[in-house]
Amino acid sequence: MSTNSKIEWTQTTWNPITGCTPISAGCEHCYAATLAKRLKAMGNPRYKNGFQVTIHHDLFKTPFKWSKPRMIFVNSMSDLFHENIPDKDILSLFQTMNQTPWHTYQILTKRPDRLLELTNQINWSANIWMGVTVENNEFVSRCEDLKKCGAQVKFVSAEPLLTSLSDIKLNGINWLIVGGESGPKSRPIAEEWVLDLQEKAKKSSTAFFFKQWGGVNKKKTGSLLQGAEYKAYPQISKYAELISEEAK
Repeated sequence: MSTNSKIEWTQTTWNPITGCTPISAGCEHCYAATLAKRLKAMGNPRYKNGFQVTIHHDLFKTPFKWSKPRMIFVNSMSDLFHENIPDKDILSLFQTMNQTPWHTYQILTKRPDRLLELTNQINWSANIWMGVTVENNEFVSRCEDLKKCGAQVKFVSAEPLLTSLSDIKLNGINWLIVGGESGPKSRPIAEEWVLDLQEKAKKSSTAFFFKQWGGVNKKKTGSLLQGAEYKAYPQISKYAELISEEAK
């Protein structure tokens, strides 16, 4: 499912904004912050400010250059609803998404309060999938906030999954991504947490995508859950067809 992104559940990343600041436990070992530091050291001009929020206006129209439909993760190196990003820039990026309906856009935020402040100003076209990260039971309220926005497709990323999400309610959520933290300082994930989420997803008819167990060597631990892979996507008209075509 990947052309120029190593993230399993998308094809392409589009980063018109880079940089972020920690907001909760899931940010402790942020891959984006580590990568930004490395790219700055390599002299990449996009990361001359390191992981400070930086807006790249020259990249706002990039998706127009891609004629073939793509599944695009927006701001994998930032949070589109960060408090340091002006409203006009956020809304401008949504206009680009609206005007390129042949692409599917995936957005993740840990700041659903800002999302809700702007939701009525956004044209939630069907090609925009809006998601929140819920890494522990303390932040299941993000899922409830997500349900209040106008997106037609809503998803939750439980990655890195740091605790049981016993209180999460997946009714109204189209897609659930689950994954363990990876890297040398990765925190553990428990199988029972994953199985509980899988059962909750089944009951709410939420597509379930188990990304990885993670750990120091994520390739070794893999993504089998009780001997099987679970890599489902929302079954939504042409987007499901796009996924099926890419899988051939």
